[in-house]
Amino acid sequence: MRILIKNIKQLISPVNEDYAIFSDFKRLNVYHNVSILVNNGVIDEIVNEPAPELDVDGVINAKNQVVMPAFVDPHTHLVFAGTREDEFNMRIQGKTYMEIAKKGGGINSTVKETRQAGEEELFFTAKKNMQKMIEHGVATFEIKSGYGLNTETELKQLRVIERLKQSFPVDIKATFLGAHEVPPEYRNNKEKYIDIVINEMLPAVKEQGIAEYCDIFCEEGVFNIEESRRILNKAKEMGFQLRLHADELTPLGGAELAAEVGAKSADHLVYISDSGIDAMVSKNVVFIMLPGTSFFLMSEKYAPAKKIAEKGGIIALSTDFNPGSSYTHSMQMIITLACLKMGLTIEQAINAATINAAYSLDLHHKTGSIHKGKQADLIFLNIPSYKFLVYNYGVNHITTVLKKGIVIFQK
Repeated sequence: MRILIKNIKQLISPVNEDYAIFSDFKRLNVYHNVSILVNNGVIDEIVNEPAPELDVDGVINAKNQVVMPAFVDPHTHLVFAGTREDEFNMRIQGKTYMEIAKKGGGINSTVKETRQAGEEELFFTAKKNMQKMIEHGVATFEIKSGYGLNTETELKQLRVIERLKQSFPVDIKATFLGAHEVPPEYRNNKEKYIDIVINEMLPAVKEQGIAEYCDIFCEEGVFNIEESRRILNKAKEMGFQLRLHADELTPLGGAELAAEVGAKSADHLVYISDSGIDAMVSKNVVFIMLPGTSFFLMSEKYAPAKKIAEKGGIIALSTDFNPGSSYTHSMQMIITLACLKMGLTIEQAINAATINAAYSLDLHHKTGSIHKGKQADLIFLNIPSYKFLVYNYGVNHITTVLKKGIVIFQK
């Protein structure tokens, strides 16, 4: 089908079709008063208005709004049971993580509820949260397991992700995160749990073919550098691509490890070292930044985005949607935080939430920018210009979301 999207007040796109660094990271293509011709879900042409007479099967009226690529969220924990608002209330009253953990809070609280939940309950909750994220402009997702910490529940989470793929007209990449934490039953025998991850979980996930990536929480008190290296190298041998939670709480060297093992991304990076930045840049490892997490945890420390951008790092943004440290559905709010708290410009933040995020998921050839031959994954925003997206914060400006030229949400 040929569809014409007309009456676009301002059309915004990353300049580069693959990823944006240096000068490309600072710029956007900006078109005024144009239409987009879409052929079988793929962008065919940008035409000036008034559009010439075209043989089309349908017309979508953008109603003089801003149009840009739909957001790509490359780091989410969408599949879980239970929420932790009571724990959050304790934290804002000054309780520490350890104090909350002793009262049964923290990640193990979510692990307990996720183990007990049935697959239908997990699917229903994930479906509801995914719909909210779509309404806020995300049309491509990465989703992790990691709240099972045993083979049965990790596989259950990954099956739910597979069901989400079948139920939503969006692109989804699945990530196995069995090494998210050491479960309570192996707290005094971490080596045994690592053995289970390597010799039981990874083979089971690979056999079922329900995850493309393997991730790990490489952090002091969780999995150290050598333990992370063992798990990641085994996953790599088995054909998984790699991602890391790295240098979030301490400068442990997770960024350097990400470069060493050839990871696609390293995420968080609040305490990344200069050598870690250089190593990741040299290997084109994507720097996925999660400013919502620092904000939600009431930290004054954020990843050094400006320094990384100056060195030519590929910077992506994500919500880190999860029940403990970043319970938000809004990539728009994340873009605002990236500008206000990490020093990115509006143009840089938009590039990070679109083309660079797509590159981190190996989907840049399909989505993340408005170029001929890419999917018509688009959002309409009822704002006077793209800069208003950050200026008027905390508001959902999305009125319409298209995936492959088909409306999947409309106010």
